[in-house]
Order: sequence, then C-alpha cells, then structure tokens
Amino acid sequence: MIASSSRLRKLFRSGMPFVLVGLGMLASPKVAWAAGLTLDLGNSATQQTSSSLQILMLMTVLSLAPALLMLMTSFTRIIIVLSFVRNALGTQQLPPNQVMVGLALFLSFFVMAPTWNQINTTAVQPYMKNQITQSEALAKAEEPLRVFMFRQTREKDLELFVGLSKMERPKTYREVPTYVLIPAFVISELKTAFQMGFAIFIPFIVIDMIVSSTLMSIGMMMLPPMMISLPFKLLLFVLVDGWHLVVQSLVTSFK
Repeated sequence: MIASSSRLRKLFRSGMPFVLVGLGMLASPKVAWAAGLTLDLGNSATQQTSSSLQILMLMTVLSLAPALLMLMTSFTRIIIVLSFVRNALGTQQLPPNQVMVGLALFLSFFVMAPTWNQINTTAVQPYMKNQITQSEALAKAEEPLRVFMFRQTREKDLELFVGLSKMERPKTYREVPTYVLIPAFVISELKTAFQMGFAIFIPFIVIDMIVSSTLMSIGMMMLPPMMISLPFKLLLFVLVDGWHLVVQSLVTSFK
C-alpha cells in the first residue's frame, strides 16, 4: 500500500506542471494564487493531500484537456481549414473524420513544438529537479503559451473582451489576464480560418459555375452538376498538389 501511494505521488508530481498550466489558464495568476490554499504534492512526510484528492484533481484536468488543446493551440484554425477543403471538394466524408482530426492534431503538435519545448525547458524540467516552486512553474509555463496566443490575436478582438470585462485598460500585454486573452484568441482564430476557407472555395466555385452553365446550355437539365464537376475539382486539386499547398499555408500562417 505504501509503495502504491509512493508511485501515485511520483506520477502526479511528474504531471503537475501540466496540471498547473491547465488550472492557471482558467484564471489570472492573481486570482489563482490569492485564495491562500496550499497543496503540498511532494514526497515530504508532511504531505496532507490525500490520494483521492490528487486523483480527483488529475481527472479534472484530463477532462479539460480536449478544450485546452482545441482552444489554446493552433488546432482550431487547422481543423476548420481542413474541413473547408473537404467541403469545397464536395467529397462528402472523404477524407474520413478520423484522418482529418489526426492530421490536424499532428500539425498542431508541429506548430506548437517550439512553445512546448520552451515550456519544458523553463518550467517542467526545473520543477522536476525541485529548482522552482509550483507557483513559479505555473508562471514560467504560462508565459510561452500567452506569447503564442498574443501573436495570433487581433487587437480589435482583445479590446472587445477587455471592454466586456469592465477592467481598466491595460498598458502592456502582461497586464491582460489569461481569461480575457483566451476568448479573444479563439475568435481571432475563427476569423482567420474562415478567411482562408473563403480563398479555398473560390476556384472550386468557378468550376461548379462553368459546369452548371455548360450543362444548361446543352439542355442537360436532369444531370446533377456536382456529379460532373467533382472529377474536375479532384483533378485540379491533384495537379496543383493541393494538400501540400494547404498544409504549407496553414503552417506558415502561424509564423
């Protein structure tokens, strides 16, 4: 029983930086650490947090992981643009949803790799080596992710949520709370994704219009235009190496 509890503490301790990032992103650092609640999750004999509470906290963060992945990384823009590509081609469920989500997930890992590496170097590894405290690890892990979101967030969207929160106008980006930054980042990503989707739709709409006009001019009213235009759209997409261009545009849009 003692060995099992020790392994549980080590497992939770190894995942603690990610727990801190997940919880810290839901509120500003001042709010998150002003409650005066201290949890000692180390291996000291004075540890008072029960194993059941540790499991509860870990499961809570794991349940929030999909939302953190989708709304605080490049995943949102990528999956929306890929969906626009499939809809523009008119291929129904091809590629399958599993392939689309998998591709979006690994592209997100690729785009976010520098940010994750910085978090690992400045927060995770020092915390694992007991060189910094939990609060310091949270602050250091939060900063690279905030920098990434600020770079992709429009000032107009940021001003919107600053005004809705009825807070004093911040003088620097550091004064913007994370709970204000996240929704501003999300709607900025949505706008960018829809702009890219519009550009993707244009050539395929032109093909649909040409095919429809041609069928109407020769009197073939009963033949569905989509059936005829689909091979031409697929041919165009293959000839221009469409997936290469789409992925290249997505990745470079975050630079």
